Amino acid sequence: MLAVQFYDAVVALHVMAIVLAFGVTFAYPIMVPYVTRNHPAAVPAMYETMHLIGKRLITPAATVALLLGAYLASDRDYWSETWVTVPLVILIVLLGMGGAVFAPIERKLAELTARDVQGAGGGPVAWSAEVESLARRNATAGAVASLLILVAIYFMVAKPFA
Repeated sequence: MLAVQFYDAVVALHVMAIVLAFGVTFAYPIMVPYVTRNHPAAVPAMYETMHLIGKRLITPAATVALLLGAYLASDRDYWSETWVTVPLVILIVLLGMGGAVFAPIERKLAELTARDVQGAGGGPVAWSAEVESLARRNATAGAVASLLILVAIYFMVAKPFA
């Protein structure tokens, strides 16, 4: 007979929420340069989609992961464990980055790239200096976020300092 404890089911849901929240973001460093180079007319839609994913998938799933993680830490009194507090701080930072960094930059990039595409009149698209600068900032923030996600996963799995 298969016996699953409630706690174990919550752990599984917590991991699923993390995968749903952040899995897609690891495709962005491949997707953004490819679309920008090969399908410039699609770049505004790509940034609109990234913004939509942040609002409708990343933020809600990360919030669910945070709530489930709080339950898990409370149920087993793990709040003092480094392998809990480090990922907790990282998750809060990532949620903050979503609202303070990614959302406004992706909205602005969607707007500015649409302007640049329209300005090209069907010819080759030349990205403005502002687009180039914002795209670099978004990519840099994305790299930082990806590193933080990997550090959080390491702490949750390896449990250093436990």
